[in-house]
Amino acid sequence: MVKKLLSILLVFLSSFCLANSILIPMDQSQTNHLKAYGLAYTLLKDEVDVEWLLNYRGGSFMIRYTKAIESECKLRAISFEIISDASSQLIVTKIADPDVNMEVIKLHTAAKIAVYSPVKISPSEFENTDAVLLVLKYAEIPFEIIYDEEILKGDLPKYDWVHLHHEDFTGQFGRNLRRMSENDVKAQEAIASRYGYGKVSLMKLAVAKAIKEFCAGGGFLFAMCSGAETFDIALSAEGIDIVDEIDGDGYDPNAQSKLDFSKTFAFQNFKLHLDDDQGSSFSDINATGGRSWYSDNEDYFSLFDFSAKWDIIPSMLTQNHEHLIREFFGQTNAFTKNTVKPNVLVMGTSSTSDRYIYGELGRGQWTFYGGHDPEGRRGGNRRMATDLHLYPNSPGYRLILNNVLFPSAKKKKRKT
Repeated sequence: MVKKLLSILLVFLSSFCLANSILIPMDQSQTNHLKAYGLAYTLLKDEVDVEWLLNYRGGSFMIRYTKAIESECKLRAISFEIISDASSQLIVTKIADPDVNMEVIKLHTAAKIAVYSPVKISPSEFENTDAVLLVLKYAEIPFEIIYDEEILKGDLPKYDWVHLHHEDFTGQFGRNLRRMSENDVKAQEAIASRYGYGKVSLMKLAVAKAIKEFCAGGGFLFAMCSGAETFDIALSAEGIDIVDEIDGDGYDPNAQSKLDFSKTFAFQNFKLHLDDDQGSSFSDINATGGRSWYSDNEDYFSLFDFSAKWDIIPSMLTQNHEHLIREFFGQTNAFTKNTVKPNVLVMGTSSTSDRYIYGELGRGQWTFYGGHDPEGRRGGNRRMATDLHLYPNSPGYRLILNNVLFPSAKKKKRKT
């Protein structure tokens, strides 16, 4: 009997000794996809290398086993599997097969993250619904909040990855959506005055140009909703007044014909909505399609299936356990197809619009994502902050976190 118990114990111990890796599956079996990204980021911050297994079980993570990492998975309610060296090698061998659309990407460092948001100067309930702020907090990924003053002071080079919240870079304070409070407006006017700008629109242009320089110099830029649309509008309208009486004078009646689309990241040939006095739309970049911002529709957009071995960047940015994702809305819902430049890579699209796009500028990369909140709902007559404890497996939020991990990988040039 004693010998039998010893044999069982030896088998158990030998199995444990061979359990040299932790596999965090990211397919439908995962209990908390969003927290899994947070753990990967934490490990990278602690200088622990993480392997991102593109297209293997939804884009799984594999890490060398330690008891501390196992405990952290349990603490964060993340599904994981302890596997032997032999099993991990079988996975790597399978992925290496040239006929299999998978790849192993080694992640080495954690990007330093900044979120550009007016909560820096004037906290408001609306801005606390920003999807990136919500998911970074939920996933326990550290970040710093910056706004116009930090950028004008030249702080952008401190960061690797910058998110633009649902900003109005045209200096119209969100137009008639009324999402800027009186305090927001006064705070922005005060910053403009301190830095010698006679109008907020001129200050916002300077900020947009600094962000463009940050990206061209090797930074990673991620923008959602109106942050993406108005960023390009502001760049195209440099030296042109496109703001109505809100800044003390009228807009240039020839503004449309003077736009310079060569200065933009993603969009061209768009038409400004200069005379839309009662609306909140900035241009026809916004693919509204007549749908309500808070619509309960069940339309979907689809993610493209890229070659993981050759198209590594878009493959990283589209890792998901779902390829059809429920559409969601915002001041800029999605992007009208014929306004997207032909050199822009479309990663997510529907029959009527492009939703998720990528491009490169100089040594940097950028991603634009249409809509406000992938799981957004309306409460009464106002917008409610999403409780991500109710959506730990959100495929729409996964796209945001793919972008957060993206700078941690060594870039390889696309072949196709």
